[in-house]
Amino acid sequence: MAQNALDITEFMPDFHKGLVPAIAQDCTTGEVLMLAYMNEDAWRKTVETGEAHYWSRSRQELWHKGSTSGNVQKVQALRLDCDSDTVLLLVEQVGGAACHTGHRSCFFREWRDGTVRPCSPQVFDPKKVYGE
Repeated sequence: MAQNALDITEFMPDFHKGLVPAIAQDCTTGEVLMLAYMNEDAWRKTVETGEAHYWSRSRQELWHKGSTSGNVQKVQALRLDCDSDTVLLLVEQVGGAACHTGHRSCFFREWRDGTVRPCSPQVFDPKKVYGE
């Protein structure tokens, strides 16, 4: 059974409760790169530009991912969960690093078999990119 195409105005997170979690996942490998939050402005800017935009809870402002580091996320697809309160972004991670610490993924540490170890490479030095 073929599915009907949705107008983008019909495909939108439910922002009535506030910010929604937004998970960025590598579109090729499936690796989870990061979790951030979106408000309606971030959603609209993401759809409009094709690059990921989020709401920075710490700075209280719209944030274009990679605007400082150059490591932008080119959105290949957007998915909503069944309640429309979580976004999944399938992205091409330009520059190889999604995390502000310079790692490929924000989930760069892993606990396994009683030991914590790194599980994602550091791609750039954040002090050189963002300063002290």
